[in-house]
Amino acid sequence: MQMSPTAETLPAREHLPVGAAGRPVLDVVIPVFNEEKDLEPCVLRLHEHLSRTFPYDFRVTVADNASTDSTPDVARALAARLSGVRSVRLEQKGRGRALRTVWSASEAPVLAYMDVDLSTDLNALLPLVAPLISGHSDLAIGSRLARSSRVVRGPKREFISRAYNLILRGSLAARFSDAQCGFKAIRREVAERLLPMVEDTGWFFDTEMLVLAERAGLRIHEVPVDWVDDPDSTVHIVRTATDDLRGVWRVGRALATGSLPLDRLARPFGDDPRDRDLSGVPGGLARQLVGFCVVGALSTLLYVALYSLFRLGVGPQLANAGALLVSAVANTAANRRLTFGVRGRERAARHQAQGLVVFGIGLALTSGSLAALGAATGDPAHSTELAVLIVANLAATVVRFLLFRLWVFPERATVTRTSR
Repeated sequence: MQMSPTAETLPAREHLPVGAAGRPVLDVVIPVFNEEKDLEPCVLRLHEHLSRTFPYDFRVTVADNASTDSTPDVARALAARLSGVRSVRLEQKGRGRALRTVWSASEAPVLAYMDVDLSTDLNALLPLVAPLISGHSDLAIGSRLARSSRVVRGPKREFISRAYNLILRGSLAARFSDAQCGFKAIRREVAERLLPMVEDTGWFFDTEMLVLAERAGLRIHEVPVDWVDDPDSTVHIVRTATDDLRGVWRVGRALATGSLPLDRLARPFGDDPRDRDLSGVPGGLARQLVGFCVVGALSTLLYVALYSLFRLGVGPQLANAGALLVSAVANTAANRRLTFGVRGRERAARHQAQGLVVFGIGLALTSGSLAALGAATGDPAHSTELAVLIVANLAATVVRFLLFRLWVFPERATVTRTSR
């Protein structure tokens, strides 16, 4: 039996039922600003496509954010003319603000959006939302950079798009391929938790939403799309790029400091078939061992470098204690986040205090080794000191992992499950 989710976690994904007639399963939002020319053909084409191909009830929402031309009149006329179409008026600009407002108020279990220029071929719409309806994924995005995508656009936009995604991969460790394609969908229960964490109200809204979702461990489905550039696009490339870079810096800083409560987006253990109970294998042990070994290797390198540096000015015992203290704090912080998946500031001080106790055990092992070496050889060579300390640290590492798993982070080490 799967673990019952708590109030602090997302429920397990399930296939969405068809539901009662008249209640939309999909709400497609079209954010617009001064689009009096393109709005009507866009809505007519989208409405016809959904009526012909989509097997569930749907709704198309035109989100007009502060247009100053006749766009609001066109939107209201379309809503009066077509069933399943509505218009929403916002008095402030910003694509992110429009999406947040409409998605937050929608009762549809699947929420999507697309740009008014319909650059993305609509045949990708059903593949986009199908994984969300089936319960397979939490978010879905169209990708113009997938191998099987077919894209027609100028070299300038191609370069900017690929450069931006390289920046995301290098700075925020993003693994999704296309952050800014205006063709995305999200399950409503995910949006309810995720959207309050997204600060941006403009073009960076998409990127921030995806980065936070990915860091929280949510499943993002990518759909290759056919995409034709709109030569009349009103997007200001330089200003948008500048705002995006500012957003990258802000989100990166928030992730580095652990100020975002990403644990609220966690799915319960057992949501994935691979998480089912396996006889004799504690939950998450293999992954934790890999993470702990990686963090341990990096910590050892840091320790050796610090010891060699401190040894230039002080004796071996002081150099060992100083190097161990600094590397222990870094090791605890890294294992807390990367190995045992604890994010945010809650109990961070307690975890560091417990980590210092573990550090004390490591200090006793390594200091004892140094004392024994000094008693045996009198004045050992620097290389001999390092060799003994590395062996002692390896022994301390085993003890450290067991203490971290069973004492410091027990809530992340294992997950209580009830057998079927």
